[in-house]
Amino acid sequence: MNRTTWLQDRRMQKFRDILSRWERKELSAMDAGELLGCSERQFRRYRQRYEEEGLDGLADKRLGRASEKRVPVDEIAWMQEQYRTHYSGWTAKHFHEHLQERHSFRWGYTWTKTQLHAAGLVERAKRRGAHRRKRERKPCEGMMLHQDGSRHSWLAGQPPLDLIVTMDDATSTIYSAFLVEEEGTASTFRGLRDVFVAHGLPCSLYTDRGSHYFYTDKAGEAVDKDRLTQVGRALDRLGIEHIPAYSPEARGRSERMFGTLQDRLVKELKHAGLRDMATANQWIREIYLPRHNGRFAKPAAVTAKAFVAADPCILVETLCIEDERVVARDNTVTYRGLHLQLPESRMRAHYVKARVKIREYPDGTFAILHGPLCLARYDANGRQIVALTQPSVAACSPPSRRGLEVSEPAASKPQRPALTASRHEANGKAWVGTKKRASRSNKETALTVAQG
Repeated sequence: MNRTTWLQDRRMQKFRDILSRWERKELSAMDAGELLGCSERQFRRYRQRYEEEGLDGLADKRLGRASEKRVPVDEIAWMQEQYRTHYSGWTAKHFHEHLQERHSFRWGYTWTKTQLHAAGLVERAKRRGAHRRKRERKPCEGMMLHQDGSRHSWLAGQPPLDLIVTMDDATSTIYSAFLVEEEGTASTFRGLRDVFVAHGLPCSLYTDRGSHYFYTDKAGEAVDKDRLTQVGRALDRLGIEHIPAYSPEARGRSERMFGTLQDRLVKELKHAGLRDMATANQWIREIYLPRHNGRFAKPAAVTAKAFVAADPCILVETLCIEDERVVARDNTVTYRGLHLQLPESRMRAHYVKARVKIREYPDGTFAILHGPLCLARYDANGRQIVALTQPSVAACSPPSRRGLEVSEPAASKPQRPALTASRHEANGKAWVGTKKRASRSNKETALTVAQG
C-alpha cells in the first residue's frame, strides 16, 4: 500500500466515525463540519454522496481531470528547447525576462522556474545564511558614489578584462561601465570624467584601498591620507571626500552588483555575439546600461540631487596625471623618455632649475606649467603644439592704422635756441657731441688783450 492510498483510507475512516457520531446525535452538522475541516453545507453534501455512491462518492471529482488553466504541452516543450538551445546556464529569472521581452511570453515566472527545475535544466538555489542588517542607503543621488573594478572573462574566447563600474549609493544606478585591459589611474579618471561631465560633482567617493586610490605603508593597515595619489590629489582639488573601505563586506552593495553583472552581462555579450572590446563598450553604454538601470535601480528617498555642476575645462585640467620636474640646463624637461623643449618666453630669459608641473592628458598630450601659467603644450611624440591665432575680423580705417599707408612726414618747425646757449652757438651750425674748451680761461684772455 502506497502513501496516497493509506491517506485516503485514513480520511474515509475519519468520515465514517464522525458520520456515526452525527447519526447518534452526539454531534451537530456544524460540529461535524468543523472536525472535517469544511462547512456545515459541505458536510451534508458528503453525507448525501456517501449514501448514494458509497466511499467512491467521497473522492474529489477534480482528480484525473486536466485544469482549464493548464499550459499546453507544446508550450512547455518550446520553452525548454529555447533554454537548451540559446540560454543554457542562465538563471530562471533572467531567462524569463528575455522570454517576455523578445517572445511575448505570457506565463509566470514561478511556473517557468518550476518547469526548469522539474526538467533538471536549472538547479535549485541553496539555502541562504543568516540575515545581516545592511547599511542604509544615502537619501539622495550624488551624496556617495561607488567605484570598483572586477577582473573576469567578460568576452567569450578573449583573455580576462577589467570592468570599471561607477554607481550611485542611493539608487544603485550605474552611471558608467566599460572594459579595459587593466584597472589603474587612467581608468579611474575615465569613469569619473564620464560621471562628472554628465551629472556633476558628488559629495564623496567610496572605493577600495587599491594602490591607485590610496597609499598604504603596510598591507592591512590604515591608509596614509597625507600622501595623496593622483586620484586623491584630483579629488581633493575638486572638494570630493574620498572614503576607503577596509573589507569586501563594507562594499557589499557594489560586490552584489558585480555578482549580478558577472552572471547577466557575460551571457548578454555572448548572446549578442560581441568579442571586440571597443564594440562591447559602445553596446554596454547604449543598450545594456539603460536596460539594467530600468530593472535594478531603486528610487531615492529624497527627490533632490546633491550633484554640483562643474566646468568641463576645470575637469580636463584636474582629472589628469600631474607630476613635478626641474628644468635642465638646456631649458628642457624630461618625462617618460621624452625631452620637451621649452620655447622662448617674454616673461624671463630662461627657466633653468625652475620647478615646473607637467600634466599628461587622456588623449596622450602633455602640458608644462610654471605656477598657473602654461608654458607649452606637446603631442604624444613630444613635438610642441603651436596654437593657431585666429585673424581679426574687425574693420579698420586706413588713415588710423599704422603700417597700412605710409604718410609723408610734415615739415619740421624751426626750433628756438636754448636759453643757455652762447651767441655764436645760437647763430652758428649745430654741434654734434661736446665742444673742446679753450686752453685758457676768459679772464686770462681779456687781460692779455688789455695789456697789448
